[in-house]
Amino acid sequence: MFNTIRNALKTPDVRKKILYTLVLIIVFRLGCYITVPGVDSFKLAEAFNGQGVASLIDMISGGAFSRLSVFAMSISPYITASIVIQLLGMVIPALERLTKEGGEEGRNKINTYTKMLTIVLALIEGLGIYLSYRSSGIFIDDSFITGATIVISLMAGTAILMWLGEQITNKGIGNGISIIIFVGIVAGLPSGVTTIWNLIVGTGAFSTTGILIALGIIIGAILLVAGVVFVQQAERRVPVQYSKRVVGRKMVGAQNTNIPLKLAMAGVMPVIFASSFMTFPAMIIQMFIPNIAAEQGIWNVIYNFSIATSSSDVGIGYSIANAIIYLLLIVGFTFFYTYATFNPAEVSNNIKKNGGFIPGIRAGKPTTDYLSSIISKLTIFGGLFLAVIAILPMLLRFTSLNIAFGGTSILIVVGVALETVQQLESQLVMRHYKGFLE
Repeated sequence: MFNTIRNALKTPDVRKKILYTLVLIIVFRLGCYITVPGVDSFKLAEAFNGQGVASLIDMISGGAFSRLSVFAMSISPYITASIVIQLLGMVIPALERLTKEGGEEGRNKINTYTKMLTIVLALIEGLGIYLSYRSSGIFIDDSFITGATIVISLMAGTAILMWLGEQITNKGIGNGISIIIFVGIVAGLPSGVTTIWNLIVGTGAFSTTGILIALGIIIGAILLVAGVVFVQQAERRVPVQYSKRVVGRKMVGAQNTNIPLKLAMAGVMPVIFASSFMTFPAMIIQMFIPNIAAEQGIWNVIYNFSIATSSSDVGIGYSIANAIIYLLLIVGFTFFYTYATFNPAEVSNNIKKNGGFIPGIRAGKPTTDYLSSIISKLTIFGGLFLAVIAILPMLLRFTSLNIAFGGTSILIVVGVALETVQQLESQLVMRHYKGFLE
């Protein structure tokens, strides 16, 4: 990996892309410290409790939510909009045709619809944040102008982040949205290191118990990272043989190749989408009932169920129910993304058209069924792995171990880092750069 980065910096075009990405990342981090107008920063520090939905948004936004900066909502409205548009594409024929048959124009229309829905969701979420914190007295006044300025500032921040992500994807390195989430999570790493250090030194003297807990957290994190890297890089190679055929005036000889099928073909996007999907009800409820945590009834139950992903204040019953739904969502989104990027029938037809076949499997429908069977098995394992890694630390909060070091965070960080390095390698391959994999 380090050789790849070093060689990329030696290639002028790739170096420009890396520097462009870094500049936009700096813009994102600077924006995280610009508080929206009309906020009393001192009262805000007292009002923020760092629990529930707030803690998850604050983690993804790199601390921007706790400062109520212009980037406080981070890119979460865009993620939710992407989920909604893709789910609607499965039930609305016109959207399905745009997705599958629209080509570049269709993708541009889908992207436009996603941006429009993002602005609408940003408006709703911005109103929710304003109404939730209005009773806490962190705003200089309760006038309509102040409220409108705050909501518009939050919406503008989300729109800017959406634009930054698009620019990184088009002109930089990696997936822009994933990079923004990655940077937001990594920004909290220093505070995590400080927490571990405080476990060791305690009140000024070394604590044996603290050292053991800190070692347990560090070893657990290392094992978790190793497991994520192994699963993200693992692949099943399906052999394919091509018989001799005439191409133009030449006879092309038989070839043996393979189809590499990733164990986690969908990457970390199922985890990101499932997290946003689980916390969305709590955001909506909190918008209409600011003091929902102190209320009783069905809305309080739904709220506690929704925030159980990121809060230890709710009961273990909520966490178990949340974990089950969270697991099913991750596996479901894994299947959805895998089959959206890999169509067994299409691959089977391409193999047949080019005179190829899988040894021992007849061309046509048997090949499609064989590939579908392999993809299903790989996706089930990959989805369950992602779900367990994301859920286990959440459940361990209620044990004496208390080593909830953030499985979701590590999954996202490692997954995005691997995807970015792979894109970096692809950029070098496209420029015929030799020797970067030695």
